[in-house]
Amino acid sequence: MRIAVVVLIVALLAGGALVLARQSSAPEPEPQPASRSSAGDPPSTPPVATGPKRGGRVIDVDVALKSLELIKPVKIKAVGDFTLPMPDGKTFRLSEHHGKMVFLNFWATWCEPCKEEMPAMERLWRSHQGQGFVMVGVSLDSNPKVVPPFIAQHKLTFPIALDAKMDVANTYGVRALPTSFIIDREGRMTALALGPRPWDNDAAHSLVEGLTR
Repeated sequence: MRIAVVVLIVALLAGGALVLARQSSAPEPEPQPASRSSAGDPPSTPPVATGPKRGGRVIDVDVALKSLELIKPVKIKAVGDFTLPMPDGKTFRLSEHHGKMVFLNFWATWCEPCKEEMPAMERLWRSHQGQGFVMVGVSLDSNPKVVPPFIAQHKLTFPIALDAKMDVANTYGVRALPTSFIIDREGRMTALALGPRPWDNDAAHSLVEGLTR
């Protein structure tokens, strides 16, 4: 019997996300509510990635990290390189962007929390593209054909890569969607976000500005 993807809505650390567990290439079902936890508490609803838009206030990087409730790694180390195809037939290779800050986001078209944060991600990208900042959204959809219509519908202009077999996602230890990695100019992971974030507020813009200087 084919084992399908199981998607459970849970509360993870500071942000809600869709827990991901894939054991075959079967199509993903619609996200289903999680059952009650062992403690008897109902699962938390993933928070909407809303918040104040940018007001022009400049925030220190460490303060920005805390404001966005990002997770700092215990030990900062270089991330692994990868090459993935893109919907337009080109390829995205991480190492080609060494020397720039990279915003690496793992998502899928069926992931509602992913959709919540993408408009803010797009605004962040449009504000800082060409300024030493790279954003790439890695789709984990098992059927890559669903990605181009999604890009067009949501008017996304930042690069999108395809990881249908989840090779890169597994290498990076991705277990929930959306998951975002903040990678500094030296290719080291600076922070991690589990769940959606308001990527268009003062903290997010200050984080990008601080890490691209």
